[in-house]
Amino acid sequence: MTQRNGTTVTEFILLGFLVQQEVQYALFLGFLIIYLTSVIGNAGMILLINIDSRLHTPMYFFLQHLSFVDLCYTSAITPKMLLNFLVSDKSISFSGCVLQLEVYGTFAVTECYLLAAMAIDRYVAICKPLRYPVIMSRRICFQLVAGSYFMGSVTASSQIAFLFSLSFCNFNVINHFFCDAPPLLALSCSTVDVNIMMLIIISGLTVSTIMIVVFFSYMNILSAILKMNSATGRYKAFSTCASHLTAVTILYGTLLYMYLQPSSSESQENNKIASVFYGVIIPLLNPLIYSLRNKAVKEAAKLLGKCCS
Repeated sequence: MTQRNGTTVTEFILLGFLVQQEVQYALFLGFLIIYLTSVIGNAGMILLINIDSRLHTPMYFFLQHLSFVDLCYTSAITPKMLLNFLVSDKSISFSGCVLQLEVYGTFAVTECYLLAAMAIDRYVAICKPLRYPVIMSRRICFQLVAGSYFMGSVTASSQIAFLFSLSFCNFNVINHFFCDAPPLLALSCSTVDVNIMMLIIISGLTVSTIMIVVFFSYMNILSAILKMNSATGRYKAFSTCASHLTAVTILYGTLLYMYLQPSSSESQENNKIASVFYGVIIPLLNPLIYSLRNKAVKEAAKLLGKCCS
């Protein structure tokens, strides 16, 4: 590790992946393709929803913001990761580290709240179909989305305030490919017990609140589907939730894997892999999940293709 003889750290070194240079070039090419595909997929989803009037509904309004959030938080970490595969200087300034973690944290938490809002939307659509246009009005949809961004910003900012109130000296090598809270806490020369406790409390409250909303929404949805007499109706109702349920399962499965592991050197390497999946792969998967299983999106894409040809 780089030592600074007791002086305050002004920059950090992102250790990244400990592999041979030839492998790093291969990783650069693979992640570049994934990132570009993710950008095109999410930007395309936003474009489709904007230009096709059939997609101007609450569900697609939330999906449009989900695509935007995916674009933002993967772009907060992936370009720097790609650059570090190619250069020997893997440093990031102290302020750059704060900014990266702020942007990543804000939009990552916002995505969790958006998925909870989408669960509420599916609950109202299936359990209260006659009142759906009234309950999920344009004003309510805006409030749910604005609340998601607000909670994402407040949660990330509070964690960063606790984190960067600490002192960093002597060691500045982050055992990760981006500035994340756990490896930064490991570098601090301050007492971090209170910070770890606050990080656990804030993260725990956030995740548990969102999971409770999603869980009870889907319990009511499942109950409503089972009460339907028509098999066709049950299939149609379930199919409207399948994409969202898939996205929720992948996201929270990854989060639980990341944060429920015991702390060890092996878990740090596993967390890097989980972070890649969470921060790079999931933004690629979301537009695929919602487009491949969604007839309206596929029809809008075909129409756009014909107009552009």
